[in-house]
Amino acid sequence: LTPPGFINSQGFKHDSLSFSVTAGVRHAGAGEPPAMLLNEDVRFTSSSIKLPLFSPPHLHLRTPNPFFANLHLVVQNFPKFPHPFRQNLNPTAAFLRTLSKFQHPFHQKFNPQNAILQFLRKSIIPFSWNLSKTPPLLCCASIALSQRNLDDSAPSLGTKTGSGNEERVLISEVLVRSKDGEELERKDLESEVLIALKACRPNSALTVQEVQEDVHRIIASGYFCSCMPVAVDTRDGIRLVFQVEPNQEFHGLVCEGANVLPARFIEDSFRDGYGKIVNIKRIDEIISSINGWYMERGLFGAVSGVEMLSGGMIKLEVSEAEVNNIAIRFLDKTGEPTVGKTRPETILRQLTTKKGQVYSMLQGKRDVDTVLAMGIMEDVSIIPQPAGDTGKVDLVMNVVERKSGGGISAGGGISSGITSGPLAGLIGSCAIYHKNLFGRNQKLNLSLERGQVDSVFRINYTDPWIEGDDKRTSRSIMIQNSRTPGTLVHNQPDGDLTIGRVTAGIEYSRPFSPKWNGTAGIIFQRAGARDDKGSPIIRDYYSCPLTASGNTHDDMLLAKLETVYTGSGDPGSSVFVFNMDQGLPVWSDWLVFNRVNARARKGLALGPMHLLLSFSGGHVVGNFPPHEAFAIGGTNSVRGFEEGAVGSSRSYVVGCGEISFPLMGLVEGAVFADYGSDLGSGPSVPGDPAGPRRKPGSGYGCGVGIRVDSPLGPLRLEYAFNDQRTGRFHFGVGLRN
Repeated sequence: LTPPGFINSQGFKHDSLSFSVTAGVRHAGAGEPPAMLLNEDVRFTSSSIKLPLFSPPHLHLRTPNPFFANLHLVVQNFPKFPHPFRQNLNPTAAFLRTLSKFQHPFHQKFNPQNAILQFLRKSIIPFSWNLSKTPPLLCCASIALSQRNLDDSAPSLGTKTGSGNEERVLISEVLVRSKDGEELERKDLESEVLIALKACRPNSALTVQEVQEDVHRIIASGYFCSCMPVAVDTRDGIRLVFQVEPNQEFHGLVCEGANVLPARFIEDSFRDGYGKIVNIKRIDEIISSINGWYMERGLFGAVSGVEMLSGGMIKLEVSEAEVNNIAIRFLDKTGEPTVGKTRPETILRQLTTKKGQVYSMLQGKRDVDTVLAMGIMEDVSIIPQPAGDTGKVDLVMNVVERKSGGGISAGGGISSGITSGPLAGLIGSCAIYHKNLFGRNQKLNLSLERGQVDSVFRINYTDPWIEGDDKRTSRSIMIQNSRTPGTLVHNQPDGDLTIGRVTAGIEYSRPFSPKWNGTAGIIFQRAGARDDKGSPIIRDYYSCPLTASGNTHDDMLLAKLETVYTGSGDPGSSVFVFNMDQGLPVWSDWLVFNRVNARARKGLALGPMHLLLSFSGGHVVGNFPPHEAFAIGGTNSVRGFEEGAVGSSRSYVVGCGEISFPLMGLVEGAVFADYGSDLGSGPSVPGDPAGPRRKPGSGYGCGVGIRVDSPLGPLRLEYAFNDQRTGRFHFGVGLRN
């Protein structure tokens, strides 16, 4: 026996128990035939030590089996054995005599194998490993020695071969049998054994270590739960018989604890093995695939146990870490706990992770992004912690609030609807806001935008999630007074014309799914036209009416419906928007009309290039203000034309195709082509404002441009030719509408 930690004469350190056998040769006497190799003193038998093949995995890494994790500590407690190859040493007797030192704790009738088992039990009890209980899917790959005569003075009959002083025994024949010594019924299993053998061949001299290695190879094939090498003396020499016990045939599966793992996934994994001998390696591959399914989805789950039951049934135990509790912890910038201004329930209702669910790291990341999108947190993180011994997990969300929920901001921009001068489109803005009213993430915003022509004053209150609603419904109340250019439809040769609007309304929005959102609301609007001196007017330079009612202003109450689809959210991803406004005849002089509008955008990757296709169209039915007609042409419509220069219509379609490609760094190049048409509906607009201005009603443009990525979105500088062979520069921020 070579104990763990023993270093042989060649300096090789043994890390596991191995056994060495001394075989002998008896010289023939006078007149006797040559003696055969005898093994009356030594034979191979199997050990009752069985090692579990699998260890329960835990999360991303498999937890080491307690037996293997502590085997090194156990074997350190064995005493040092005398060198087994000393002259006149009987190794079996020495081994048994050494084990007899452990005899006093046990029964008087000492059994070496029982002594080993009891020693292992005693040593591993602190590590909660019970050897009396048969572990699942056991395999035996050990060799023990027994001897009829324990006389240490028995002569050494072995011969030393090789440079390592290892005792070798000449094997004349190698056979494979069942554990009862009978031939195997299935020849394919016998073939698996023979294929696994590397050293054990007929007419070869073997050491016990080489036999042991082949036993391990047989077990490693996965088809057998035990293997016993037995040496039998015959007239032709020593016959080495491998007595194997195949695994059971697989006839059914019992899976416990898999609440989120699809049943079809488990069935498909085991389907090919029905009616076949269980292969341990295949079971291990299935366990890896199941654990991989959890890892790919960021779920805290893994296979925790596999057991072979009677009747060919396999019991699969899965552990899934469910969320036990979710707590909010407010921290300051130094990481110390503090008192938060936001109500914890305001944060908790934003989370899609709920108690009782299997915790998903991917879902947790989305929850972190959602809380950050509230705009009142500076930093957010989720820390999972074990919930005692329940197998569940407690989540602690650490949040760092911004210093103040309110403030003052200022900025600037460009209005695309102004064409009279290089600086006329510039606007400045300032706002007073609060983003966390009452600790409920409610927002109040007072803003003013002012340009040479444009001016907008707006008061807006938003509750992003109405209290008591479980559908994430938001509410927005808005009051606005604005003045915008009227040149999109009614461009004047003798001065500017503006459209003034006073608007008030309330809207409700709700997500239908992660990618679909809907909005409904009621909006009152009073709109009228004014000249460059601020005086109200009802007709333009070409005597076209500026209102539908004939008064200085039009009143309307609009019911609004809108649905929005957004793809991945990346620039150039799919977008679809459909909205409808319906005028309600509450008063007799209020306008009644129906307006629908839709736009779609789709991005496609073409290697390093990117193709962007966009389409928009709309139609109006009823009596509507002329300045509400669809304006065709411009930076976000048909490039190569001024804003609204193609047409002013009751119906329209606009299509665009664009290919962008990288140039250097954040700069991209682009080529594009646009087309737009009023579908012949220009004259049906009240007053036909497009007719006197000789708008063609349809047109196309094509050109080139560059894009520079920025925090505001792509900055676009483009030059386009139209079908009238005139060119124009365009500048825009963000993707086309």
